[in-house]
Amino acid sequence: MTRNTAALFDVDGTLLDTAYLHTLAWWEALLQYDREVPAARVHRAVGMGADQLLDHLLGEHRDHEEDEAITAAHDALYASSWPKLRPLPGAAELLRACARRGWRVVLASSASGRELEVLRAALDAEDAITTATSGDDVAATKPAPDLVHAALTAAETPPGRAVFVGDTVWDVIAAGEAGVPCVAVQSGGFAAQELLGAGAAEVHRDTGELLDRLDGSLLARPPV
Repeated sequence: MTRNTAALFDVDGTLLDTAYLHTLAWWEALLQYDREVPAARVHRAVGMGADQLLDHLLGEHRDHEEDEAITAAHDALYASSWPKLRPLPGAAELLRACARRGWRVVLASSASGRELEVLRAALDAEDAITTATSGDDVAATKPAPDLVHAALTAAETPPGRAVFVGDTVWDVIAAGEAGVPCVAVQSGGFAAQELLGAGAAEVHRDTGELLDRLDGSLLARPPV
């Protein structure tokens, strides 16, 4: 039986300060196709992959004909923000601290493979990352558990020897359905009460605070 342990990390909104960049890009993309959705509702859906987000915002039983075009518009609008991408406080050092403590560090992002490459470059922590999975690797993105399962497979780690770190209720739900405890951060704009209510084991303001409190968190040491 494998003895590997894995710290699985969402990327957007967790390690990089992108939650509101995505909100604006989706809001503008929807507006381009005459879908007027309040920005507050759009923000609450960020963290889902495009497949889940559009169903959530527009309803599953709508005409799906323009979904691909709306998603492409979002991708183009978001890509214009790539030069502005910045890691959240302590994000890269948190990954390095987890790696030093014996965790396999795995990125589990709903982003496309190309977008994840850009995010990884902005994060600049390749020395700490064991492997990564993207939305291209699964049939359904978060809150479905597929990405978490894919990350566990990539890490060769069972659910009981992993911890997931995310910033949205969708991350918490996906991790829970995969049987992996979730450490949540509030940098995606969700309140601590919401994250705990979704099943988070603990909540921190951001990766910087989690790094400062690492010894008291689920990431303190891999399970023996």
